[in-house]
Amino acid sequence: MATESTEMAEAVTDAGMPQLNFETFPNQIFWLIVTLVVIYLLLSRIALPRISAILAERSGTISNDLAAAEDLKNKAHEAEAAYDKALADARAESNRIGDAARADAQKDLDAAIAKADEQIAAQTAEAEAAIAEIRANATDNVAEVARDVARALVNAVGVEASDDAVDAAVNDRMKG
Repeated sequence: MATESTEMAEAVTDAGMPQLNFETFPNQIFWLIVTLVVIYLLLSRIALPRISAILAERSGTISNDLAAAEDLKNKAHEAEAAYDKALADARAESNRIGDAARADAQKDLDAAIAKADEQIAAQTAEAEAAIAEIRANATDNVAEVARDVARALVNAVGVEASDDAVDAAVNDRMKG
């Protein structure tokens, strides 16, 4: 047995690398083709369908996520538009309320001014009547003082004058 193994070892070393031994090429090519066919069948029937299914699932997930994101984006734009509209409506309402409050305040102010004007007009009329009365009384009082002074002067000069003559002279002078 030892001789057989020694002979085989010598035969192998004489032939060189077994892969480059031309005597085993047809056998190696056969097994290469069988191995490639088996690998092709395994890949085409098992691995590649699974990979393509995973890729299709990922593509579907991505497209669904993109569609959902687009839908959410549209909803966000709609919500923003609704918010802007509500804000504009609130501003318009506040302006309307402010205008109504200003109009009410203006009405109250106008009524207060009219009432004050009426009171002022009434007080002015009363004051004018009082002034007219004072003027009328003042004219009478001035005439009375003038008569008294004229009598006193005439008496101081030493002349006797009648009351009718003094009254006529003072009235004459007061008329102009």
